Amino acid sequence: MKKSAVISSIVCVFVFVSACIISANGLVVHEHDLSKPAHGLSWTFYKDSCPDLEDIVKSILEPALDEDITQAAGLLRLHFHDCFVQGCDGSVLLTGTASNPSEQQATPNLSLRARALQLIDEIKTAVEASCSGLVTCADILALAARDSVAKAGGPKYPVPLGRRDSLKFASQSAVGSNIPIPTSNLTVLMSIFGPKGFSLEDMVALSGGHTIGIAHCNSFDNRLYNKKTGKKIVDPSLANSLADDLYSLCPTVNNSVDFTNLDVQTPNAFDKKYYLNVQRNQVLFTSDQALYTESDSAEIVDSFASSQTVFYKKFVHGMHKMGQLDVLTGKKGEIRSICSAPNSESVGHSEL
Repeated sequence: MKKSAVISSIVCVFVFVSACIISANGLVVHEHDLSKPAHGLSWTFYKDSCPDLEDIVKSILEPALDEDITQAAGLLRLHFHDCFVQGCDGSVLLTGTASNPSEQQATPNLSLRARALQLIDEIKTAVEASCSGLVTCADILALAARDSVAKAGGPKYPVPLGRRDSLKFASQSAVGSNIPIPTSNLTVLMSIFGPKGFSLEDMVALSGGHTIGIAHCNSFDNRLYNKKTGKKIVDPSLANSLADDLYSLCPTVNNSVDFTNLDVQTPNAFDKKYYLNVQRNQVLFTSDQALYTESDSAEIVDSFASSQTVFYKKFVHGMHKMGQLDVLTGKKGEIRSICSAPNSESVGHSEL
């Protein structure tokens, strides 16, 4: 066993003995380690109606991620963008038109991965074949995000189920006001996370999702150029070596084509390296480096950088909280037949 694994095991045993188990593949969190699910959600929601649900999800997801592990970040991001706008109701999966644009057409969502959306559709098709009309797209998305984290080497954790799908998508302005942009500072980040019930620690933990994924030049070139004039600038909070690499990758301002990995060390591994990058001024987004600008958030970054187990545990608790934001349950919403459109009988219905 590697020395790092031994250290992680020791930390878990002595610090989180009641809250985690270290397996060969990382931390495993159990239902009793998490808070009681929101009203209408359950750990055993599909136990009788669709007992093979999680196996079906994995049967589609695992080979897809074996082929392209970078899609794990796309699925995780899709779940985040769903939950932060109008709640975890699958509304981000709905498509719109030129005259009635969906959430997918809002600026923060233009870079959502097409393959991630396709995978949700493929999973839904497989689920419908076994459990027709029983499982929502919102629940499938929550499971796919969870399994993507685990497949990338991150923690394994249970997800309470029972979400219902919305009948309509949110407005463009709602997306813009609820999704943090990469240029956000700490105050702006907490102005979005705080009202949703997240603590500073929750926000820093969920930011750790940037340990996987990519970023296009135009999402971080505010640290390289004056966005109005296009002239080079020097960001003192950006490591010189990384800045040199980014200038080469992004030779002009507002480049929306070229991209690079968010984590410069282990881009496809869900680990604590993101926080080490924050400490070393080696992250791309202003919003990521902002975590090290105030003492309170910097202390949290340091604790996660020191212990992957601590990070994993806090990340799972953040995901558990996020996955229950403003959920529709019971008779609210619907169970969509396909994830990209509301059921035909629901078109024009005003209830979410």
